[in-house]
Amino acid sequence: MSDDLAPTFRSDVTVELVRSAATDTDVLWAARVSTKGEQSLETIGEDPEKSKGLINFLMRDRHGTPFEHNSMTFFISAPIFVFREFHRHRSGWSYNEESGRYRELQPVFYVPGPERRLVQQGKPGRYEFVEGTAEQHKVTSEAMEESYRASYRAYQEMLAAGVAREVARAVLPVGLFSSMYATCNARSLMHFLSLRTKNEQATVPSFPQREIEMVAEQMEEHWAQLMPLTRAAFNAHGRVAP
Repeated sequence: MSDDLAPTFRSDVTVELVRSAATDTDVLWAARVSTKGEQSLETIGEDPEKSKGLINFLMRDRHGTPFEHNSMTFFISAPIFVFREFHRHRSGWSYNEESGRYRELQPVFYVPGPERRLVQQGKPGRYEFVEGTAEQHKVTSEAMEESYRASYRAYQEMLAAGVAREVARAVLPVGLFSSMYATCNARSLMHFLSLRTKNEQATVPSFPQREIEMVAEQMEEHWAQLMPLTRAAFNAHGRVAP
């Protein structure tokens, strides 16, 4: 295998906001059409700070549809196993992921960093993760890297022999990095965050896998810049999607 195709290893994820049409004002004019009709158009340019009480009311009483009149598109690079969890979120989401049928997949693989808790204690539904030892981290890194190198070598051997990409990719593990565009609105994003982040302000506890939580945390940072009043109301009312 050439140096250009030697596997590389990452412990992080990439989340970039590539396009957005999302502001707190979008929530307000969408809500006001129910009482003002066409006059709600006059409020499109209104300062949302003057009406943050309405945003809190909508969030508190779970009037959810006004939070759907906006859009955000993210570019995400993460291990395939993260995307398998991510794609369980269907309502209000659109996805396009890179294809192993149409391109040669690149040798970038996930290896947990030293801060990743490795040891699960307790039974399903009543467990927690605790820090691993230095030896456990060493075993994990070495085993993963050895497995990744072997699988990618097999992948390259099949491609060199003329085997179709869609067949050869079967030897690659779910620790391989993939990339996708994901488009959502604020309501669907809040539902995602309620399940894929662990936050002390949440009234309903969640226990996400750390790797998808890493993605969710970066998405929330971008959203907080776009719709700070909506995000504040989400936190104030227990991080429950309306």
